[in-house]
Amino acid sequence: MHKGDHRAILKRIARRAMLERGLLPDFSPEAITQLDTINSPAGTGGGEARDLRKLPWASIDNDDSRDLDQLTAAQPLAGEDVKILVAISDVDALVKTGSPLDQHAGHNTTSVYTPAMIFPMLPEKLSTGLTSLNLNEGRLAIVIEMTVGADGSVLGHDIYEAVVRNQAKLAYNSLAAWLEGTGPVPAQVAALSGLGENLRLQDRTAQKMKRRRHEHGALSLKTVEASPRFEEDVIIDLDVKEKNRANDLIEDFMIAANSVTSRFLASRGLPSLRRVVRRPKRWDRIVELAMEEGYPLPQAPDALALEHFLKEAQARDAIRFPDLSLSIIKLLGPGEYAADIPGERQQKNSDGHFSLAVRGYSHSTAPNRRFPDLITQRLLKAVLLKQPEPYSGPDLETLAAHCTREEDAVKKVERQIGKSAAALLFESRIGQRFDSIVTGAGPKGTWVRLLHPPVEGKVVSGYQGLDVGRRVRVRLVHVDVEAGFIDFERVF
Repeated sequence: MHKGDHRAILKRIARRAMLERGLLPDFSPEAITQLDTINSPAGTGGGEARDLRKLPWASIDNDDSRDLDQLTAAQPLAGEDVKILVAISDVDALVKTGSPLDQHAGHNTTSVYTPAMIFPMLPEKLSTGLTSLNLNEGRLAIVIEMTVGADGSVLGHDIYEAVVRNQAKLAYNSLAAWLEGTGPVPAQVAALSGLGENLRLQDRTAQKMKRRRHEHGALSLKTVEASPRFEEDVIIDLDVKEKNRANDLIEDFMIAANSVTSRFLASRGLPSLRRVVRRPKRWDRIVELAMEEGYPLPQAPDALALEHFLKEAQARDAIRFPDLSLSIIKLLGPGEYAADIPGERQQKNSDGHFSLAVRGYSHSTAPNRRFPDLITQRLLKAVLLKQPEPYSGPDLETLAAHCTREEDAVKKVERQIGKSAAALLFESRIGQRFDSIVTGAGPKGTWVRLLHPPVEGKVVSGYQGLDVGRRVRVRLVHVDVEAGFIDFERVF
């Protein structure tokens, strides 16, 4: 039994797992030397940036988030139109292409989030300080401006540099409770005249945008996420994280901003790095799952038909819906990055985002913690500042493959440490039985996720005939904290 400091155990395992997968848990001496020369935030862009510090900007993120990449604000227009503004931290202003800090960011390609420790893509002096859109601090940003119509469609857009100021640091849970009418107004909202009304306007607009997306085939998926609860550095339980109205607000604005970014670059004839979720290869199993629920789907992949099935399934059985969602997500397959090069676009009919029902989609809204977003920001700035393109088409093709590969490595590390945390919790529960759902089935093995607590593990005995989406009773037979293994056998 691993007793004592579970945080220290998980930190040690995380560092080892990163190194085993070729990731860098520490910054190089050269990167630290460069960091020592950066002691103030970026300037105001040589006087070209607009001054938007008086707008009611607010950040909305997790309770403990300190790397604030984006702010949002809204302005009512004539009729029912609304102007939505999304400000993205100008990270490139301090982290230049090819510098030691950029090389580290480009190596890992993303921050690594583990239960005991975050390994940031950029040092915290930047990501939570000088390049973070912190409360009451003037910061240089790239603003994505969208005019949204009464039906939730984006009628027009613009992108430009601006100086912004975060006037309220808000958290998803407390803001959602107020928006949904189940909690009091957050103190920072109450303290700033007009902010509450502005957030209500943002919420109404986001809901319209969400409805429109789903009418066009964006998928309504709901999954269960769990994180360890520590008490004096010992894991005592797993807390389930519920998505809420404030999450939806940010998600819908970021999806729209990422789509606008892609269109903006395409209209200027620039290559770009796109996020792609291709048509699912295991559509046949999705059809089988739907038929088990009495719902026929077409034999060819059809996002709108799948969305209709998901909505019906959620209305019929909301409790089991997260299990169905997880199965669909596994069968849809992972996302990847792809280079979009002028002159080749018509040949890439599959390079859309199947789950979001959008054709062009570029990650752009999290440059403090995701390298593809920093790449996209540099492409945008090349247009805005009339500078040479920072990346060629072949450069982006190489970067797309690298970012996809490293993202996969990061996800494997995060999953492993999540399982190590669950193994610490489950060490004393060998022999206990649980209800579960099959989340993976293939040549490499069969995996299940327990219904409660939502822990995933491998079925090492009795897995024959199991496929994704099936409910099964299992018994815990073994855990390996160091490797992150949790093994079950099927109970007949």
